[in-house]
Amino acid sequence: MGKIQIEKGEIRTHKKASEKYIDVVFTYEDGYKWDGSIPIEYRRTGTDLLADEEIENHLQDAYKHCHPSKWAGWRKLQNRFWQQKPNADVTKKLFDKMASTFQWTCTACALPSNPNWARRAQDIKEFGFTFATNTAMFCKKCKMNRTHLVLVPLPRGGISGYETWSEELRNKIIKSLDSYDVFEARKSPPHGLLPDHKFPEIRWDANTRRVSLEHLTDVQIRADFQLLSNQRNQQKREICRKCSQDGNRGFPFGIKYFYRGAENWPSGVPRKGKNAEQGCVGCGWYDLNVNCI
Repeated sequence: MGKIQIEKGEIRTHKKASEKYIDVVFTYEDGYKWDGSIPIEYRRTGTDLLADEEIENHLQDAYKHCHPSKWAGWRKLQNRFWQQKPNADVTKKLFDKMASTFQWTCTACALPSNPNWARRAQDIKEFGFTFATNTAMFCKKCKMNRTHLVLVPLPRGGISGYETWSEELRNKIIKSLDSYDVFEARKSPPHGLLPDHKFPEIRWDANTRRVSLEHLTDVQIRADFQLLSNQRNQQKREICRKCSQDGNRGFPFGIKYFYRGAENWPSGVPRKGKNAEQGCVGCGWYDLNVNCI
C-alpha cells in the first residue's frame, strides 16, 4: 500500500442515532477515490473519539480497511456470516445492494423496495456492520436533498469492536434468564425476546467492551442482561439516548419511579465509560426486574 492520502471534510452529527462522523475522501495509489464518512462516535462499535490524535489514528486504520483490494475478501467473509441468517432475506437484500458499491445510496430511489428500510438498516447495524448516514445529501435523480446511506467496509464489529454474540450464546442468555420478558413480567416465546444490556451501549467507551462473552456464567448473565421484546428494546434505546444527551433519566410505564437516586443524572458520575453505570443504577429501565424489597 502506498502513501496514505486522506482528505478530511466536516464533522457531522446524526443526533437521532447518536452518531458522529467525519466526512473523508480516501485516495489510493491507482488514483481511485473513495468518498464516504467514518464514524468517530458509534456506540455499536464502542467508538467514541475526541482527541485529534485518536481521530487521526482511527482514520488511518479505516483507510487501510477500506482499500478496494480488500473488498472481495470482505464480501466473501460476510457471505459466510449471512449463511447463518437464513431468515434474513429481506435484510440481506438491502445489505447486498449497499455492499455492491460501498457508495452513498439514496434511500428514496435506490434501495430495494421495502416500506421499512430504516428497520432493515437498523438490523444490519445490530449485526455489527458500519453504516454512515447523511440526512441532507442532494440526489441527482430525485432533484432534492434526501437521506443517503453508505456501508463502510470495516470489520464486522468495527475496528475497535463491539460486543456481539453467536446464536448459541444468545440462546444461552435467554435460557439463563428463563425466557422471562421483564417488561411484560411473564415468560414469552424465546424467538420474540432479545438480550438487552442493562447498562446501555450509548454510555460505553472503548474500554467498556469485553473481548469475549462466551465465558459468561449464569450469575454474570443475570447481572448484565435482561430480556425484552424488540419493541421495548427500541423504546429503551431511545430513552437511554435522550438521557445521554440531556441528563434526564427516563422512567417506564409513565411512572416517575427510581429505586435509587432521582430523575436527574447524579452529580459526580461520569456520562461515559464503565463508571457511568452507577448513574444508570436506580433507573427503572436499567433493571425492570430489580428486587427492591
